[in-house]
Amino acid sequence: MSDWAMKRFWTEVTVTPKDTGFVIELDGRGVKTPAKAPLVAPTQALADLIAAEWRAQEGSVDPNTMPATRMANAAIDRVTVQHREVAEMLAAYGDSDLTCYRADYPEALVARQAAAWDPALEWAAETFGARLAPRTGLMHDPQEDAALAALAAEVHAMDAFRLAAFHDLVSLTGSLVLGLAATRDWRPADAIWDASRIDETWQEEKWGEDEEATRQSTLKRIDFLNAKRHWDALD
Repeated sequence: MSDWAMKRFWTEVTVTPKDTGFVIELDGRGVKTPAKAPLVAPTQALADLIAAEWRAQEGSVDPNTMPATRMANAAIDRVTVQHREVAEMLAAYGDSDLTCYRADYPEALVARQAAAWDPALEWAAETFGARLAPRTGLMHDPQEDAALAALAAEVHAMDAFRLAAFHDLVSLTGSLVLGLAATRDWRPADAIWDASRIDETWQEEKWGEDEEATRQSTLKRIDFLNAKRHWDALD
């Protein structure tokens, strides 16, 4: 946090093309990551998002209002140096994917899960040749190696910036399938997020809304939509 404890000292924020990408400059000086590496965005669109966050700062810099900057920092400082480990961690979600673990009662919940998740699994099978099978209950039941390998190949092929955005798409939904669906615009991002909240929505309808749980869900939804926006800015 000490890396962020600064007051606004700049007047102008600009985006400057460089050989390796686009540099965000504060009064002509390039922004650096917390690890002191140059913050270079691979696309103009992402650089513009980052620059807009720096322009919006007033008084003290608040990293909580700078999701694009934080994602770029993570890509440069962390994902770049441990790409394989991050990719493997995210690919592992496929073996316990949210969309595969189903309730066996009540019938209304079973039907709601099937309506939301069966099309996602079918899409993954058609798109990647990876057919994951639904299971009933919470006990782990491994998926076929070939299906997991096909999905893992998609994850490992992502560069550091895409992998940083993909991290949130997967970890916030609990689903490799839904994360990949978001990157391919299978459905609108809001609809994909809602599909990841089937169980939580069911519990709210049955037992009523919990204020803290609702607050946390709202924050996670914002993070998910930001991650999708960052992914799209990399095209």
